[in-house]
Amino acid sequence: MPEEAKLALEDGTIYKGEGFGFKTIKPGEVVFATGMTGYVESLTDPSYKGQILMSTYPLQGNYGISREWFQSEGIKAEGFIVREHNTHPSHGKSEESLTEFLKEFKIPGISGIDTRSLTLKIRKHGTMKGVLATEEIEDQELITMAKEQPEIGEVDLVDQVCVKEPKVYGEEYKHRATILDCGIKNNSIKALLKREVGVLVLPYKTDVKDILDYSPEALLVSSGPGDPTRVKKAAENVRDLAEKMPIFGICLGQQIIGLAFGAKIYKMKFGHRGINQPVKDLTTGKVCITSQNHGFTVDPKSLEDTPLKMNQLNLNDGTPEGLEHEELSISSVQYHPEAGPGPHDTDYYFDNFVESLKNY
Repeated sequence: MPEEAKLALEDGTIYKGEGFGFKTIKPGEVVFATGMTGYVESLTDPSYKGQILMSTYPLQGNYGISREWFQSEGIKAEGFIVREHNTHPSHGKSEESLTEFLKEFKIPGISGIDTRSLTLKIRKHGTMKGVLATEEIEDQELITMAKEQPEIGEVDLVDQVCVKEPKVYGEEYKHRATILDCGIKNNSIKALLKREVGVLVLPYKTDVKDILDYSPEALLVSSGPGDPTRVKKAAENVRDLAEKMPIFGICLGQQIIGLAFGAKIYKMKFGHRGINQPVKDLTTGKVCITSQNHGFTVDPKSLEDTPLKMNQLNLNDGTPEGLEHEELSISSVQYHPEAGPGPHDTDYYFDNFVESLKNY
């Protein structure tokens, strides 16, 4: 017989369903993602650190788990909320079920709750602090835990997911990109290796002098979790390296580039998480469908007194999706051109980055 699981929100709401995965109690910010597929990539995306992820698509786990789809070494989300989870997956590459996957990384899951209702609640009131329990605990204790946990903007999440020591990939290649790691996804590394460009991944706190000792040709500021204003050293590094090499930022990397040049950041009501976000290029007029995962964004009004200009926007809410420096070889996007999961409409950004690396 399935065991009961509970999800408590800071407003006192309790959702009760069936537990799967690991038996534990985990706090986090409850967020939703709209992708029909991609649960493996999302759960292993470092940008979900500190968050309990809910899928709006009702069926999850139907094609199992493959390490080929991992975006890091393991699950980074704090918990998983689904309407229904499939215990008998069918896929040629599947190595284990969703339940086994969560157990392996000691992550709780809850199924059988009204995810549509919870999604509408988050859209109305914004993301909420929550606690997911797959072991026995009193309702009121769970609600208290949800209320008393720190806000996600008060936690140094990037320090929990970035590399601690330099890592090198593709040493055989002539050119090499340097990544300032705030929570890099595997697909970003693979995108560069596919273009025969080696990769040096450095902790975001690396001193500028040490970065320059590696003779970098170009810098990629990675995606990652949480509030970018807590990642001050990364913004300092971008500012100090701005006139020395091309710089490209992805997601959190865009926000860090914005901060480096004086822009302001704000927390969104419920963020953008999914693989169907429409983005318009203001120069060409072209619209692309993009993969996104962020809860903070650059305030477009704060760009007025900076050397940055917005060159792409989100067609749903008008938030900045791309920035470009007026004089220097510095640009960024708020979405994920590397996909994982999601469409590959904007994969060409890696071509642009590699071209700037080779021709700077």
